[in-house]
Amino acid sequence: MAVEPSALSALPPRKGPRPATTGREIPHDQLEDFSPPEIRAELIARAQALPGVFMTQSQVSEPSSLALRLDKQDRDFDAFLHPSVDEFGHIHRSGFMHLTVPLESLDALTELGWVEPHPISRRPEFPSGIVMLYAPRDADELEVATTVMKASYELAVR
Repeated sequence: MAVEPSALSALPPRKGPRPATTGREIPHDQLEDFSPPEIRAELIARAQALPGVFMTQSQVSEPSSLALRLDKQDRDFDAFLHPSVDEFGHIHRSGFMHLTVPLESLDALTELGWVEPHPISRRPEFPSGIVMLYAPRDADELEVATTVMKASYELAVR
């Protein structure tokens, strides 16, 4: 089932303050409020279950990050983490993700407290929709993270 932009705008606000991150620094890391191991494992399982997705070491991030890649490379520029032509997101070892989101949902996801823009998204040679999706801390946040991940996937396969 497709994730409509209106569904992303209707997500509940994230509870508590935003986690500390490196902000505009690269590497762009979340510094606290990590996913428990079982939540991260389930996030990975849900990513692996997306049709056509295969996971490898990230092509654009630290070696411990798991890339969400597609076997087709003739897709929309704005859907991928450049310079990769097939990686639309990756999961870091602490559970946060970098991925692309539909531009029409970016402001809502930011205001709801789920994401922050990646520093490279401000550069004209990179897609504007690259974000950090904060690490899900519990089952409810895992559902939100899964919804956002599916929206990113749908952007990549359209």
